Amino acid sequence: MDQNVCEDGLVTDRLVAHYEERSRGGAGLLVLETSAVSYPHGATARHQPALSHDGVVPGLRRLGEAVHAHGSKLVVQANHHGRISGVDTAEDRPCLVPSLPLPDTDPMSIMADTTMDELVAMSALTGGKMPTYAEATVEDLSAVVGKFADAAVRVQAAGLDGLEVHAGHGYLLDTFLSPAWNKRTDRYGGSEENRARLLVEVVEAVRARCGPGFAILVRLNGRDDALEGGITPDLAARYAAVAADAGADAIHVTAYSSITGGPGFTEGPLPWRPCQYEELARTVKAAVNVPVIAVGRIRPDDGERILADGGADLIAMGRQLLADPDLPNRLAEGRPDLVRPCINCFVCVAQNFWSAAPVCAVNAQLGRQGWPEPKPAAPPRHVVVVGGGPGGMEAARVAAERGHRVTLLERANHLGGTARFSSLTTPLNGDLVRWMAAALAEAGVEVRTATTATPTMVAALRPDAVVVATGAVRDRPDVPGVNLSHVLSGDDLRNLLTGEGGVSDQRSGPFVRLALAVARALGITTDMDRVRALSRRWMPIGRR
Repeated sequence: MDQNVCEDGLVTDRLVAHYEERSRGGAGLLVLETSAVSYPHGATARHQPALSHDGVVPGLRRLGEAVHAHGSKLVVQANHHGRISGVDTAEDRPCLVPSLPLPDTDPMSIMADTTMDELVAMSALTGGKMPTYAEATVEDLSAVVGKFADAAVRVQAAGLDGLEVHAGHGYLLDTFLSPAWNKRTDRYGGSEENRARLLVEVVEAVRARCGPGFAILVRLNGRDDALEGGITPDLAARYAAVAADAGADAIHVTAYSSITGGPGFTEGPLPWRPCQYEELARTVKAAVNVPVIAVGRIRPDDGERILADGGADLIAMGRQLLADPDLPNRLAEGRPDLVRPCINCFVCVAQNFWSAAPVCAVNAQLGRQGWPEPKPAAPPRHVVVVGGGPGGMEAARVAAERGHRVTLLERANHLGGTARFSSLTTPLNGDLVRWMAAALAEAGVEVRTATTATPTMVAALRPDAVVVATGAVRDRPDVPGVNLSHVLSGDDLRNLLTGEGGVSDQRSGPFVRLALAVARALGITTDMDRVRALSRRWMPIGRR
């Protein structure tokens, strides 16, 4: 995923720190984020890496040395962004496309998913300008092929391990492959062979310039979603075979829907369903004799399954390695319980829409690589944390990992707070709570549940510092009927369903009171999966 921390296309300390952290975490192969072969021409943002001049080589070499020091390989994803070249728009250049007019899309759908502040930030990237488009001439395409080859030579000169040619996600090479975008009638359009010609020329040019010892990966859409007449799985498999015949060493199978709105974006290129592109990878795998890379929200156990039954040869992870760069090492150590889970909230990718560095809802360090690391406590102290929700659990974990002795007090008989309750509708939040609890145990935090913190009790612990993390206090909305016996606030509902108390059961009907009494007696309220199943009997929560 793009980090957006380069300066004028040059590698920065923050970029090096980001990729070094993931190589130190055990990743075997890292793919540097999408890098512009013609920068600033054909670039989507000013903060992405450039590959367009020899001045980029020293920074790439420094990045490669940092990654290689931990045993990982590094390839660079090379791209021309075509119709999505935001820098071209900002600098009054038309974006290159195969043909005009463009197919019908819905560029305004993003309005429904974006705040006004976000729209302003996005508009600022182009100075408020709207894109214009130009059909690429044969001379333009010859220059593009040369730029890819020149970029590969620079990557090789920097001592890196290969180039990933990005031919997916609606970028220039992809639009030439797609029957929906490419309506040309010359040698670069019309037939399937002609639509693939630009990609073939790029791969052949890179191979001719860099030789057989330099890896060439090709990233292809295994399917176009929400685009009539776009790439189908069978067509993608044929394109993959053509790319392999041209000299590609591996095919990275992705998919694409739309970047103009949230719903499309969560189909492709960043899916919300687990293993969403698995079958696409299998289709390509059956058509080529080179390794196939599968991607698309693949969690570790699914990745092991896909590799074991031959569905793919490599598993790519993006968001999961943002959430936990140590995932490979944790799995190698046999400690999957210590892998911080991605909760699939899309907070990270949202930043890319306005060219900001990604942040993560579960990993506070993302985007802060290169900042001073938390220092070991000197001297270690006794820290008491009051509150076992996500804020208190994170504070306790960090303090303990710095070397402090930590005692965490939680009034309920379980940890997790509102995050635990939210897992009724968002089960991945339950995974996060389970990881946080495991991390507390690993760090040696003393956890006391079913313990109400009072000034006297806290003082008796003789702490050197107290962290109060008791959560938010929410007012009841001032609307007519809010105090009627059958009207529940979110906090009322949480207390009823989790058995935490604080609201009279008289605010619910007789069936609910009976069900909750049985659930508490059987211990069901301590298990959110069972609470979710029970809640489906009488209200919408948890039904999806």
